[in-house]
Amino acid sequence: MLGKPTRQLLFISCTALFVGTAQAEPPSSEEGKGWLERTTTSLKETWNEGTPEVYVPVFTWHLPWAYTRQQIDEYNNFPVGLGLGRGRYTEDGDWHGFYAMGFQDSHSKPQYQVGYGYKTFWPVSGDFKAGIGYTVFIGARANWNDYTPFPAVLPIISLEYAKKVSLDAAYVPGGNGNGNVLFIWTKFHL
Repeated sequence: MLGKPTRQLLFISCTALFVGTAQAEPPSSEEGKGWLERTTTSLKETWNEGTPEVYVPVFTWHLPWAYTRQQIDEYNNFPVGLGLGRGRYTEDGDWHGFYAMGFQDSHSKPQYQVGYGYKTFWPVSGDFKAGIGYTVFIGARANWNDYTPFPAVLPIISLEYAKKVSLDAAYVPGGNGNGNVLFIWTKFHL
């Protein structure tokens, strides 16, 4: 029989396949289609045409104005973990991708998430581009009802080189003593 974390991760993985992402820009050839059909097409293309990607968590920055010095000193800022995904770039250079990632949260406990991401880019210099986007995911962590899955949508900023490697950060909003975190990772598009 599967243990509780395994059942929850399986539930999260299955749920992520059904997460809607209507914000994705449709290709111009699909002008006559409704948002649901455009979204479904984009998700299918990302899954079928995407290539492997590897995600490596790098740093968790707890914004100093939202936490006491003691809290910051107790938190884990180096989220050891790994993620795998499938990503694709559209003709206009936007990125779409599915991913699954596991890493140590701020309390050094495992956190799991599966989801979908979107980023659009602007040239910075040569092969460097800056981007913004979002991620829609289902996550599970120890301090949220003992790994009960939860949905989330977070903004992403990105600095990318030649569509091969990027440094990404998602902002987790919150209040005093919770949230207000930048989660930073690298993405390698294989």
